[in-house]
Amino acid sequence: MKEGWEIKKLVEVCEIVNGGTPDTKIKEFWDGDNLWITPKDMGKLNSIYVNDTERKITFEGLKNSSAKLLPENSVILSSRAPIGHLAINNHPISTNQGCKGLIPKTDLNTLFLYYFLKNSVKLLNDLGSGTTFKELSGSKLGTIEIPLPPLPEQQRIVQLLDEAFEKIETLKANAEHNLQNAKELFQSALTEELKPKEGWEERKLNEITTVKDGTHDSPRYIENGIPFVTQKNIKQDGLTLSDTKFITETDHEKFYKRSDVTYGDILISMIGANRGMAAIVDDKRVFSIKNVGLIKASESINQNFLLFFLKSSIAMNYVLEMSNGGAQEFIGLTALRSFPIPLPTLPEQQTIVEHLDALSARCKTLETNYQKTIAQCDEMKKAVLAKAFNGEL
Repeated sequence: MKEGWEIKKLVEVCEIVNGGTPDTKIKEFWDGDNLWITPKDMGKLNSIYVNDTERKITFEGLKNSSAKLLPENSVILSSRAPIGHLAINNHPISTNQGCKGLIPKTDLNTLFLYYFLKNSVKLLNDLGSGTTFKELSGSKLGTIEIPLPPLPEQQRIVQLLDEAFEKIETLKANAEHNLQNAKELFQSALTEELKPKEGWEERKLNEITTVKDGTHDSPRYIENGIPFVTQKNIKQDGLTLSDTKFITETDHEKFYKRSDVTYGDILISMIGANRGMAAIVDDKRVFSIKNVGLIKASESINQNFLLFFLKSSIAMNYVLEMSNGGAQEFIGLTALRSFPIPLPTLPEQQTIVEHLDALSARCKTLETNYQKTIAQCDEMKKAVLAKAFNGEL
């Protein structure tokens, strides 16, 4: 440790305040003027600072609960579900019982405390206990030791951390922007390639191939058996058989008569937020499907051409236009069978697939590089924080 630094327990250098929730059934306790924040709210913050909250409580709510009003420039820590969200309040604020408020004493800079806790998230979680979810008690939080330089040194370190984090955030924002551009570039090229052109036919999907759907029943699940694939198993980057439930051979045989999924077929989600998302069956394991459309392989169309088309904005617009339902929207089998498909000749389809495959590979390489940069930015932050509290800045 550097000369002039001390080791103090958090309870020695700040007041630790528990939160609380006024009775939600009593109208007079809510919609007041006092900010009130929860761990869930903290998870949505895109800044160190919190200036407003979705819910507010009245002074009566404060008086009739264990919630306390924290002075501005306190540090708020989510202490359960999950442990480790952090914020600094620009205005007096109260919290629910899933948060702890830390009010720094005069010899502790608020941002220095904030950065220390950010560097200590693993330790905070290790100190948490509980079976349903981990919770960090105020007493355990108070025992954590903080390396404490004199106040001017704290301010110097905070300034260096602010500058470093600003540069890292700029680098990360540029990488995120470039990542989005790479995705949009491919989608733009996809739409342009698959836009109907002179000499192309337009055919309904069920005129080209067989279109079915999976069962709508909810069978009895067993611990091990035949995988039961639903729309959640269709991802942007393909089909996954992880996280499936399992059904008996008897149920599978019954469902398979309706929907005989085979290697090389295409599955398309028919319900929920990812309806319209399509994936080719590139796994030779046997499985059954529910709430999923099945598009059988056919000699009349190149399956990879069809998959690219189904991933295009042209196809997604049709799915959205033809969707029905309320909270859980879906596209029906009739609409799926009537899907209008632009159809060039098979040699043209193959040429388009080869071009899009090459472009997809280049875009994925770019995306991988940008994702790596984003991950490196997070690691850089951790490294800078570790140096700060080891006295190396």
